[in-house]
Amino acid sequence: MVTDQSNAPEPEPREECGVFGVWAKGEEVAKLTYFGLYALQHRGQEAAGISVSDGRQIVVFKDLGLVSQVFDEQTLSSLRGYIAVGHCRYSTTGSTTWENAQPTFRNTAVGGGLSLGHNGNLVNTAELLDRARAAGIRTNNGATTDSDLLCGLLAAEAADRGIEQAALDLLPGVRGAFCLVFADETTLYAARDAHGVRPLVLGRLERGWVVASETAALDIVGASFVREVEPGELLAIDQNGLRSARFANPEPKGCLFEYVYLARPDTTIGGRSVHATRVEIGRRLAVESPADADLVIPVPESGTPAAIGYAQGSDIPYGSGLVKNAYVGRTFIQPSQTIRQLGIRLKLNPLKDVIRGKRLVVVDDSIVRGNTQRALVRMLRESGAVEVHVRIASPPVRWPCFYGIDFASRAELIANGMELDDIRRSIGADSLGYVSLEGLIAASEQPRSRLCMACFDGKYPIALPDEALIGKHLLEGLEKGVAGSAAPVVPAGYGAEDALQRP
Repeated sequence: MVTDQSNAPEPEPREECGVFGVWAKGEEVAKLTYFGLYALQHRGQEAAGISVSDGRQIVVFKDLGLVSQVFDEQTLSSLRGYIAVGHCRYSTTGSTTWENAQPTFRNTAVGGGLSLGHNGNLVNTAELLDRARAAGIRTNNGATTDSDLLCGLLAAEAADRGIEQAALDLLPGVRGAFCLVFADETTLYAARDAHGVRPLVLGRLERGWVVASETAALDIVGASFVREVEPGELLAIDQNGLRSARFANPEPKGCLFEYVYLARPDTTIGGRSVHATRVEIGRRLAVESPADADLVIPVPESGTPAAIGYAQGSDIPYGSGLVKNAYVGRTFIQPSQTIRQLGIRLKLNPLKDVIRGKRLVVVDDSIVRGNTQRALVRMLRESGAVEVHVRIASPPVRWPCFYGIDFASRAELIANGMELDDIRRSIGADSLGYVSLEGLIAASEQPRSRLCMACFDGKYPIALPDEALIGKHLLEGLEKGVAGSAAPVVPAGYGAEDALQRP
C-alpha cells in the first residue's frame, strides 16, 4: 500500500556540528563543556562527546543522542582535567554511528594522543584519503568521516614536528569549510578555514580561555567575548597563554544562511546580532512583498523574529497562531504509521480561536522541498483561515550546500526549475513572497564580497570536486573501492550544475 506522505513535515536544513573547547586550570572543564554543548545543541542532535586532558592523558566519552542523554552527573564528574574538547554532531559526511561520533581520537607516533572536533564539511576528502593511504594511515575503528581523516593525518604528521607545526603544514592543503577544536595532553588548538564559512569565536574566562561555534555558548558558561577566530588562523592555548599563527591568507566568505536559520537568535556573527538581522529581514520582506491581511503569525521558532519585523513593517498585528512541540524530532523512538500520518501536527498545532476567520500572513525562514508549507497551509485552512499568504525570510533555495548544511539534492529543491506562482500553487497559498537576496544581504550588514550565498545563487567560493568525490557517504564508498583518486575540480565561483551534471 502506498501511503500519502504529503502531510509529513520535511527534514529542516541542518548544520553539521557544534564545537566547544576550554583551557582552564582549576575549573570543572567537563561541566563547562557540557553546558557549552547544551547551548549548541541546535547545531547537531545525532551524537555528542567530550574529551578531557589532565596534562598526562586524554579521556574521551561520546555516544549517540542529545547532550542531555549522553552525559549525566556521574560521567561528567569522572572527566577530570583542565583541557576539554566538546562536540555535538549532525552528519554531513559519514553515517550516524558511534564510530563517527566526535571528538575523534588518535594516538600519535610519539606516544601521546590527539582529540579533535570539526564543524563544516571538506570538499577534497578523497585527495586527503589518498594522502593518508600513501602515508600508511588506516581508518580508525570503522570511522568514515572527513573529521577522523583529518585527525589521523595530524596525529601522524606530528611525529616529526609536533601538533602545532603539523597543523600549520597540513591545513593549507585542506579545502572546504572547517572550524576545528583539537587538543593534545597540554595544549588546546582552534583553527578556521581561510574562507571562514562557519562561525568560530574566542572567549575569556577568569582562569582560562574558551572557543565555541557561537557567542551564545560563551554566554552560558560566563565567558566574555574576545573576538572571532580569523579565517586562516590557528590558535594555540597552553600554560604560557594564547598564541596565534596564520596558515592561509584570509578570503572571508561567511555563510549567509547562518543569519537566516542556523545560528541561535541570541548569537552575534560578524558583529551583527542574529535576532536583529532576522527582524530587519521581516521589515524588508513587508516592503518587498506586502499583503492585505488581518494577522501576521510565525512558523515557530525560526520564523518568529522575521514575523515580528513583518508586522512592524506592515502595521498588521502580530500574533501567535501555531504552538510548537519543541521536543518532537529530538527523539530516537520511531513514530507509528498512525502517528506519522499526522504529519506536521507532530511539530505544530494551530490555535483555532486565533486563526478562525482571519486573513493570515504566515512567515517562515525558508522553503526547501515544500512539504512542510503545503501541510501547514492545509492545516490553517482546516482551522478556519480565510486566506493564507506565505512570506519567506530568505530567497529561494535553489542549490545544495557542500560546506556543512544538509540540504536536499538539487532535484528535490522546490525552487529549482519552478517559478514563483508554480511554487505558490504547489503549496496551496493565496500568495507567496520571498525576501530578495539584496534585502537579505542588507539586513545582515555584511559586505556582499565577504559572504557565501551559494545555496541562493549557485556561486561556490570553494572549488568543488567531481560529483563522485563528494557526498555524505563518500568515505564509505571510497573504502569499498567505489571511487578512485581525486578528480579535477570545478573552478571556484562556478555554479553547482558544473559539478553535479558532468557526464
